[in-house]
Amino acid sequence: MKLQDWNRFEKYVEELMLEENIAGVAIAVAKDGKVIYENGFGYRNIEAREPVTKDTIFGIASISKSFTALAIMKLESEGKLSADDEVIKYLPDFKLSNLEDSSKVKIHHLLTHSVGLPPMKRCENFNDFVKHLAYLEKEPYYVLGEPGEYFSYCNDTFLLLGAIIEKVTGRLFRQYVTEHILFPLEMHRSTFSLEEVYKFSNVTTPYIYQKKTNQLMEVPWPQLGNYEVGGGIRSTVIDLIKYGQFYLNQAPELTKLAIKKDKIQKMFEPKYQIDRVSYYGFALKITPDYFGVTLIEHGGSQPGVSSNFGFVPEKNLVVAVLTNVTGVSVRNIWQAAINQVLHIPFEQQPNREPVYEASMEELEQFVGTYAGAESNSQIKIYFENDSLKGNVFGEIYDLRASDEQTLVVVKNDKPIKFYFDSNGKIWAAFFGVRMYPRVFEKTFVGL
Repeated sequence: MKLQDWNRFEKYVEELMLEENIAGVAIAVAKDGKVIYENGFGYRNIEAREPVTKDTIFGIASISKSFTALAIMKLESEGKLSADDEVIKYLPDFKLSNLEDSSKVKIHHLLTHSVGLPPMKRCENFNDFVKHLAYLEKEPYYVLGEPGEYFSYCNDTFLLLGAIIEKVTGRLFRQYVTEHILFPLEMHRSTFSLEEVYKFSNVTTPYIYQKKTNQLMEVPWPQLGNYEVGGGIRSTVIDLIKYGQFYLNQAPELTKLAIKKDKIQKMFEPKYQIDRVSYYGFALKITPDYFGVTLIEHGGSQPGVSSNFGFVPEKNLVVAVLTNVTGVSVRNIWQAAINQVLHIPFEQQPNREPVYEASMEELEQFVGTYAGAESNSQIKIYFENDSLKGNVFGEIYDLRASDEQTLVVVKNDKPIKFYFDSNGKIWAAFFGVRMYPRVFEKTFVGL
């Protein structure tokens, strides 16, 4: 594909960067095993006006989860464990405070965020898994359901996969993934180590946009502790292209990883539906019918990181997008790049929420507060001048209904699905990829 074909795409990216105050963006696209587009936009450091390039190192945040899942599949391929094994087989001290029988939790529940925990308070000061096991045993939490009943993204159970990898291999988690995945795929500018990040050249500066000052504020790289299992890799778009080509059987290093093809394919088998068109597998999101092809992807967010990576198997297409600002529309850029190659207009979306004319009685039942312990996240639904509003993590939005159990953020068409009990009362809200239990003690009715 010729470079001039990307002019409209580049204009789209530049306009979005201005609109959302994005400091820097790196993008790479590969088709049929060859990079057909690579570019850097903006700055990796604003003050020094250092430009982003295809080789700039960013955080990739939760894209890291697929590396952990791949490590588990490698061990399963070698016969050293099974995704159907009980977690206590490898971590005998594993217990959850509100679950009577911890043997019900299997490895595949960790991989699919289906253990039954809502978002939990992060303990990034824990650097060994023994402390985290003790935390999970003592920390009280709202029971969503039995293991396997509900999908709700939970970093605190996913990171136990790192403990299992260490138990099975006798190696530190980051050492195992580095030696058995990053090195064989020649991802030489990818690392878990912040010490190594500081020694590399061409590394981004992380930023958070401050609305009050209308400025980007530099933030330090997060010290993740055990959460590196689900978000600790720092990488480049070019290294992520190598990683994506492995899944498409186009990496010459494929045989070096020695993972059976059927084990790799288990990762992107749809396990839990997360919206009208997409599902979650083993640390990967799957959209089975995106204008006739399959999207397989994962995104990530941390202080100073918004990322998205994925591939289209039918088209041998891999796309990686990394930015150095929290909470920006990185997936829109990623999807626009996909659309560019597939000759689909950028604005076309297959998952637009329908319009539903809800009665006042139907709307009133949504009013309330829904909260999780992770980052003190809260969703507050209330009426203001007969209009339904949502205070979603501190941002105020207009809401509308798309069916009897779903509200939609008007600004970005993001759904909030609500769960009803046997008495017809709402007990939880699902937004993004997390379930937030309803807070019954207090009901939020206004600002």
